[in-house]
Amino acid sequence: QVQLVESGGGLVQPGGSLRLSCAASGSIFRVNVMRWYRQAPGKEREERELVATITRAHATNYADSVKDRFTISRDNAKSTIDLQMNSLKPDDTAVYYCNAMDVVNPSVGYWGKGTLVNVSS
Repeated sequence: QVQLVESGGGLVQPGGSLRLSCAASGSIFRVNVMRWYRQAPGKEREERELVATITRAHATNYADSVKDRFTISRDNAKSTIDLQMNSLKPDDTAVYYCNAMDVVNPSVGYWGKGTLVNVSS
């Protein structure tokens, strides 16, 4: 089992910045790729948007909607991933979730409880 806990959400004005963190604990050896997803207000769980991905080797990938504004990073020693969000827009308002897939059992995914980011003036 792997536990994920997000932090760092809050209220920010358009154009501002926030940094989210996700701390992983438990059977960390079972995790390689980690991701940030977001669920916008009024959207269902199945409509969560993949925001950014990072591997243990620090290879990254981003959704077009956040490219050049968001940066995902990872500290393998501390079992944490961060999401630096700059130039925030109202459309970025969502609950942000940390996700990891189990490399031993690929059908198993781990999720945190999420942290709310509200971009509003």
